[in-house]
Parts: sequence; structure tokens; C-alpha cells
Amino acid sequence: MTPARFSSPDGLPPTVGYSHVAAVPASARLIFVSGQIAADARGTIVAPGDIEAQTRQVFRNLERALAAEGAAWADVVKLTFFVTDTEQLATVRSVRDEFVDTAAPPASSLVKVAGLVHPDLLIEVDAVAACGPESTRQ
Repeated sequence: MTPARFSSPDGLPPTVGYSHVAAVPASARLIFVSGQIAADARGTIVAPGDIEAQTRQVFRNLERALAAEGAAWADVVKLTFFVTDTEQLATVRSVRDEFVDTAAPPASSLVKVAGLVHPDLLIEVDAVAACGPESTRQ
């Protein structure tokens, strides 16, 4: 599990499924995962027009990338979302909540974009994870 401490300090606006702050100790091993899109292992875009299916594929891709470095969702301290349609946030949040610890959610940012690398893509998400130096997950 991540050595990070999550908080939402008094005086900041309320959050919906994220923490304002993720504090990571200097001893942690940081893992940066590039933005993942809704593409399968062959590079084929999954479910054009379906934000739920695309978000689930993105989170599965993130999960695979994290696992390759011995990390898991419990180690994620920061997510950045790039979406083309903010009207679909409830769906994105619902899928996100299947993967992250909703009791101690990672810090997050959301950016509405005019488009992504391919016109059929609706979402891209990148992640930062922090593992303890003794982590042996693989």
C-alpha cells in the first residue's frame, strides 16, 4: 500500500472522489504512467462513442502499467483526466470508483480538451504512484 498521506484541508472546496493533497515521503519509489487511452493490446480503439467502456479500458491499461512496475491502485497518489465531454463526468467517476480507494482517493486534476490524438477517443488518464522502497509486487 502507498506510503502517501491523503488529505483535504479545511478552507478548500469540497471534493468529489479525490483528495486535495497527497503527501509522499522521500523514501517512496515514484512511478509515472503516461496517459493511457481506450486502446487494446493491438492498439485498436475500444468502443468509439461509449465513455463508460472507454474509461474502463483506460483504467485497465493503467492497472497493467502499474503492475508492470510492482504497483497497484492502492499506490496511486495522482490522476490527471483529459476528457472531451464534461457532461459525462458522473460515468467517468463511477468507473474510477471501481478502481481507486474511495476512502482515501488520489489527488486528481481534470482537463476538458477539444480533442485527443484520435477523434474516436473520449478520455485519457495518466497516473503517479508511490511505493515503499520495500515493495516486491510484480
